Amino acid sequence: MKLQTRHLLGLEGMSREDLTLILDTAVSFKEVLERPIKKVPPLQGKTIVNLFFESSTRTRISFELAERRLSADVVNFAAAGSSVSKGETLKDTARNIEAMKIDMVVIRHASPGAAHFLSRVVKANVINAGDGAHEHPTQGLLDMFTLREKFGRLEGIRVCIVGDILHSRVARSNIHGLRAMGAEVSVCGPATLIPRGIEQLGVKVYHRLEDVIPHTDVLNVLRIQLERQESGFFPSLREYHRYFGVTKERVAQAGHAITIMHPGPINRDVELSADLADGEHSVILEQVTNGVAVRMAVLYLLGSR
Repeated sequence: MKLQTRHLLGLEGMSREDLTLILDTAVSFKEVLERPIKKVPPLQGKTIVNLFFESSTRTRISFELAERRLSADVVNFAAAGSSVSKGETLKDTARNIEAMKIDMVVIRHASPGAAHFLSRVVKANVINAGDGAHEHPTQGLLDMFTLREKFGRLEGIRVCIVGDILHSRVARSNIHGLRAMGAEVSVCGPATLIPRGIEQLGVKVYHRLEDVIPHTDVLNVLRIQLERQESGFFPSLREYHRYFGVTKERVAQAGHAITIMHPGPINRDVELSADLADGEHSVILEQVTNGVAVRMAVLYLLGSR
């Protein structure tokens, strides 16, 4: 089977068949990561450039590991110190890189739509590693993979995304992907951090954790970006933690086990208490491991078209 698309720009509108193919393929690559020799040859001879216009640690390292595990030649590009700092446009940067005969481009950019724009001006396969507050498709996929691994399915799983939904590309990719696979998705956070009209995406909206916790199987807790407090989206970190911090006491009110997720990095004891982050129901470290397997699957499927 092959993906129905040449690029991975977002999970919005992606078919259930394509999503399932990526998740199924990731199972095989996770087995590869358990071997003593973790390298396989599918992308030998392919050249991939990681085009990061925003700072990143986890995503960039995860993609680079995935690329090298598949035997690709890897070029890392950072905007700082490059011609971008001298005024070069994204279009010129991309075309110059493609002139070097690049096969695939992984891009992270602060502007929503940057990956879509890039896919229209280069011949290489484009993978979106996060574009502004739009989407982060491989994070959505690794979250879905982690849940399917734990529950054996995605159909009917009740997932609540907690925190800054307004500015979160992770939330959008999770909503699109999980909904396509039959999961029930809700969001919870301060009214100032919930986008207007988000109900149109098929999610339920809550403004109190106590109202949603009894009716959920999974809490995917988003990082609070500290600059949001300075921008007036909520009064203080103490106030946020008081009303929306995911704590052991709150989760205990559910009366059943709740799986804890977080895309990282965690502000411990702000959006998520340390004991839950490290607790028996946390799958946060599994998300990191699964990120490499999922990105290997995406790279392999796009690179073998």
